[in-house]
Amino acid sequence: MTTTEPTPTLIVDEETISAYRKDGVTTIRNVISPEEAARFRDAAIAVSGIASDYAGSSAIFNQYVNVWQQNDVLRELTLHPNVAAAATALAGVPVRVWHDHLLIKPPHNGAATEFHQDAPYWPHAGSRQSLSAWIALVDVPVERGCMTFIPGSHHHQGLRAQDLADRDDLFRVAPDLRWEQRLTIPLRAGDCTFHNAYLAHSATPNLTDDPRIAHVTIYIDADTTYTGGGHVVSDGLGLTPGQPFAHESFPKVG
Repeated sequence: MTTTEPTPTLIVDEETISAYRKDGVTTIRNVISPEEAARFRDAAIAVSGIASDYAGSSAIFNQYVNVWQQNDVLRELTLHPNVAAAATALAGVPVRVWHDHLLIKPPHNGAATEFHQDAPYWPHAGSRQSLSAWIALVDVPVERGCMTFIPGSHHHQGLRAQDLADRDDLFRVAPDLRWEQRLTIPLRAGDCTFHNAYLAHSATPNLTDDPRIAHVTIYIDADTTYTGGGHVVSDGLGLTPGQPFAHESFPKVG
């Protein structure tokens, strides 16, 4: 799997793009600097103390959605030009932000995020490429809740949404994936994985004394259309089914 060290202008090379298209995942080290990661980490901790936790009483993680609309510092991260440029290059099409979220695994949370795909949860149609930029704001070794992927599993489309708390749910709908190779990617603060919206992925429990803090920006094909289905970030916005997400909540980037 290809790992890229970014240049100051973050040019994603063709080898990285090709590997991403094949595997559905790639890593970019230092997509933001350690100093930026520390600044954004502090903002994330502050937001987590006042924002609504959309994961509720889940033991898996705490989830804070659309933090870019609530905090000016985290807005810089969600709209960060390095991250947007990489996402656009990997997708190969113009993209817009679907939403961001903080995913925080508390210390000793004891619960894995089980294998699942992201796209089945979203009210999207006609998307050519959607992907997530998962940025570590603290060091994330395996024991703190890093991600594991099943390379190539993004070719499994049309599956129902899977249960993040059920270790066998994905494999009930796609039994062949149980036997595929898995790729675990520990990250240092400032590193980022990009993964396709259909790529199966999981995360280990946080077994350490410190929280795992990750910021995720989800990008969708700018021409993706709304199905009319329910979702916390699109409900109540007056969107028209069959039309693109042309709303200020979903800015074009890159």
